[in-house]
Amino acid sequence: MRWPAGLGGLLMAAGLLLPASPASTGAAGIWLSAPSALICAWLAILAAFAAAVPLEKTPPGPFARLVGVVGALLVAAGRFGHLVGGTVALLGSLALGTALPLLVVDSHPAIGRELPGLWLYLAGLALIAWESMELLARHGARRGPLVLAAPLLFGLWLLYVWEVAVVGFGVPQILLPAPHQIGHQLLGQAALLWSDFRQTFLKAVLAGWAAGCGLGFLVAVLIDRVPFLQRGLLPLGNLVSAVPVVGVAPIMVMWFGFDWPSKAAVIVVMTFFPMLINTMAGFAQVDAMGRDMMRAYGASYWQTFFKLRLPSALPFIFNALKINSTLAMIGAIVAEFFGSPIAGMGFRISVEVARMNVDVVWATIAVAALAGSLFYWLIALLERGLTFWHPSYRE
Repeated sequence: MRWPAGLGGLLMAAGLLLPASPASTGAAGIWLSAPSALICAWLAILAAFAAAVPLEKTPPGPFARLVGVVGALLVAAGRFGHLVGGTVALLGSLALGTALPLLVVDSHPAIGRELPGLWLYLAGLALIAWESMELLARHGARRGPLVLAAPLLFGLWLLYVWEVAVVGFGVPQILLPAPHQIGHQLLGQAALLWSDFRQTFLKAVLAGWAAGCGLGFLVAVLIDRVPFLQRGLLPLGNLVSAVPVVGVAPIMVMWFGFDWPSKAAVIVVMTFFPMLINTMAGFAQVDAMGRDMMRAYGASYWQTFFKLRLPSALPFIFNALKINSTLAMIGAIVAEFFGSPIAGMGFRISVEVARMNVDVVWATIAVAALAGSLFYWLIALLERGLTFWHPSYRE
């Protein structure tokens, strides 16, 4: 029995039956402004009961007579759940139940304070969404194609709650725009956002990330080959990493100009030390038995390095690459606040904030977040292909 689905169905039903505040026209009139969605909502409640109590047969007659209409609904829901399966009923309940709140807040903006039943209904729907995500996560752990289903549903649910809450409470756009307003800017300003993405990510982020990670790796190899350098280079690298980006960015702009090379230089400073530390930790974790065996076979330093130490350090190196993928995006955007040409994500954010175009700012943030996430995912995919032997990937 899935008790969150049953409790969610009860909260949704109570939300539809809860009266509105005296200042409004009445809950019935508000719900009936979307009649088809209201029918879907009641079907979603029935499906939630079906997912919670998938009865295999009809309960005894006295039980149904005792609880009256509720018993009849449970019997019908149980038969339906047994017929289609609890999983289908649960996901169907979530799909059917999402339409009504969206249509109500769209036709009655800022109705949230006058319709408490809407938020009770949304709380019940949240329980069904929670149970659905747990179900998809369990199936995704065993089946490859479903591995992204739970995080995708979680992201869509966050956007859904964001939309309903912002429109339902009438939050001003300057404070927090709704997702549909951000999506409108993503489509309407696509050419401008692409120009900013190309300036910031394709030029500054990729160049700075590659240079910073490459330099950190080479210095780690040099320290590993010449141990006395560890006492001099490591404190210096730690000192550089401790300098805040807001202090480095103006200096780099003065040195390298307003275009993307100055942003790439800031990224190099930010990404150098994480790669250095992680690579050295990877080199140091090779066990003594492996080193002794390579020495017993007469292997040189570089043979031991490429055949033993570098493969063992790959998980640490990829950790640094993934950490630096996000640091590089942050560093480039912050550096553009201190001087850039008339393009770039940081430039766009600073300019549009001054113009009070907060929806454009959020659209730029969405592009940056999506680019950073995809960049991280590509590195993780490459890591999975090169370090498939690591114990963390074993079933």
